[in-house]
Amino acid sequence: MKKDLLGIADLTPDEIYLVLDTTEAMREIGERPIKKVPTLRGKTVVNLFYEPSTRTRTSFEIAEKRLSADTLNVAVASSSVLKGETLADTARNIEAMAPDMIVLRHASSGACHLLSRICRSRIINAGDGMHEHPTQALLDAFTIREHKRHLAGLKVTIVGDLLHSRVLRSNVLLLTKLGAEVWVSAPSTLVPPGIDRLGVHVSTSVDDAVVGADVIIMHPGPMNRGVEIASEVADGPYSVILEQVANGVAVRMAVLYLLAGDAGAD
Repeated sequence: MKKDLLGIADLTPDEIYLVLDTTEAMREIGERPIKKVPTLRGKTVVNLFYEPSTRTRTSFEIAEKRLSADTLNVAVASSSVLKGETLADTARNIEAMAPDMIVLRHASSGACHLLSRICRSRIINAGDGMHEHPTQALLDAFTIREHKRHLAGLKVTIVGDLLHSRVLRSNVLLLTKLGAEVWVSAPSTLVPPGIDRLGVHVSTSVDDAVVGADVIIMHPGPMNRGVEIASEVADGPYSVILEQVANGVAVRMAVLYLLAGDAGAD
């Protein structure tokens, strides 16, 4: 594994499979009566969130606590940024406290790459602008593999507001690397220009895009019921949305463990 997890674009298929395989072991910890191991005892993780994201931040925090890390949540929106402090300033001040890892959510694409260049701490991208959301793509891939046993050769259809979706980019990069056939569908005004260059099939017809799809009813949350997804679909028999939430903790445990490097298995 590399020093940081900045995006799926940086990962090889072998590294992706390493995360998915490690997630299997981490999920087992979550099924124990006592859901805690000393793997990251003595490590400090800072959750630095410039955007509100209860789901992702909570998932990371639970993952960190299950691995016995010391965690610090910094809600930047209500602190120093309002006084004009830059991301680089904030990062350097946090770095001076010698954390082992920083989990960053930021509205600007590439913010994690900036931190990676100026911080010795390991950086984990928890979503940056419209760029990437790598742990979401990893938990999606893990969920698909749980149900389908493999990803190569599957037809996966992604529907919705593609233009503003960092999850789309990470999922497309991961799924195509692992040999899935990816279709995307949205009104033409919500299709990113040049998305076809990433090796996906583009259709403005949802009906056409979902024909023969192996994977459909997933959602990164939070759901806008009745607008982007109907309740009978979200809660129906083909939905694995709540499984995604549960798997998110195990995937983030796997990423933290692998990036810690010198941590011993329990």
